[in-house]
Order: sequence, then C-alpha cells, then structure tokens
Amino acid sequence: MTSSFDPEGREAALLDSIGELEGARVLEIGIGDGRMTWAYAGRTASVTGVDPDFESLQVLLEDRTGPDRRVVFPICSESESLPLPSERFDAAILAWSL
Repeated sequence: MTSSFDPEGREAALLDSIGELEGARVLEIGIGDGRMTWAYAGRTASVTGVDPDFESLQVLLEDRTGPDRRVVFPICSESESLPLPSERFDAAILAWSL
C-alpha cells in the first residue's frame, strides 16, 4: 500500500532500524489499515494489532497477501481494554494513535 502520509519513506526507514523487532512478538496499538505494519511485519515472529475501527481492520485483512503478511492478527478493540489478559509481547508500537 502506498502511503501519502510518509512519501519520503522515513517511517519505514525508522522501523527498519529497530533491531529489536527481529523475531519479536509485537503489539501494535492503532494498527488501522496496516499502513506501517507491512514495513516491518516480515521480520517479526508475529504482530498483534489493536484498533477500534473495524473498517480499517477490514482493509488490513484485504491487503494481507504473501508469506510476510500471514503473521498479523488484528483485534477490534479500544486500547484501554485489551482482550489479551495473558499475552506477552517483546515490543510495542504506538504511532499516529493519539
């Protein structure tokens, strides 16, 4: 997906520079349509994404193709009440969500 939010690719470059995402279980709060997710998801063990906007999550699922995109698990929920009582993550990403 081409983004008009970051045409210079600075977000993708920053995400590429975060070595801690390699093989990590990542929680992405505000995953939306996956605009940033696909820049790093292929390097992780898994990505659990949370977003209250069901329509954005539908776009994310429609864009999920190929082997790198099978690792994303979207959850429609507010971040204040995550339905993940026993899940553990190695890293969390929160961007453009405030």
